[in-house]
Amino acid sequence: MLDRLPEFIDPLHLADKRGALKGQIPLKSLDRLAEMLVDDTGTVNVDLVFGREGRLAKVEGHIETVLELECQNCLEAVEWPIDCTIKLGVVTSIDQANRLPEDYEPLLVEEGKIPLKNIIEDEILLILPAFPRHQHKCIVPKFDKNNVVPLVSDEQSSPENPFSILAKLKNTGDL
Repeated sequence: MLDRLPEFIDPLHLADKRGALKGQIPLKSLDRLAEMLVDDTGTVNVDLVFGREGRLAKVEGHIETVLELECQNCLEAVEWPIDCTIKLGVVTSIDQANRLPEDYEPLLVEEGKIPLKNIIEDEILLILPAFPRHQHKCIVPKFDKNNVVPLVSDEQSSPENPFSILAKLKNTGDL
C-alpha cells in the first residue's frame, strides 16, 4: 500500500484512464469525523477503481477501518468496525444524478479536482449509527448527589394517581 494518497483527484480523468488508488488516509485528517471519535489515531484503508460503463464515469471500491466512538449508554469507548463498499456514479448535475442506475450513488463534481478525503469521509459518515452503543448491555453510570442531573433509577415507584382522591370521596359518599 501507498503511504500517501493524492490530496485532490479528478474523477473524470481517472475514469478515462481506468485509474486505481490504494493506500491509507489518517483518521485525524478527516475533520468532520475526528470530532465524533474518542481516539483519532489510526487510518482508513482505501481501495478505489475508476472506470467507465458506457458514458457513465464510475468509482467502485472498498474502505475499511475501526473507529473508537463514544457509547451513548455508558459513555465509554466502543470499537466500531467499518467495512464499506463504494459504488459511485460521477455526475455534473442533479439531472444526471436522477438518471443514475439504481445501484449507484451520485458523486457530484462541479470542478475538475475534488478532495479525496471528502469522498471517504462522506461514505463513513453515511453509515455511522446516530447513537452508537456496545453490542452487549452496558452499565449506565450512576450519578451521586453532587451531580446536577441524576439518572432515574429502574426501581422508581409508580407515580401517585391524581384521581385517587375522587375514589376516596366516592367510597365515603361525600360526593
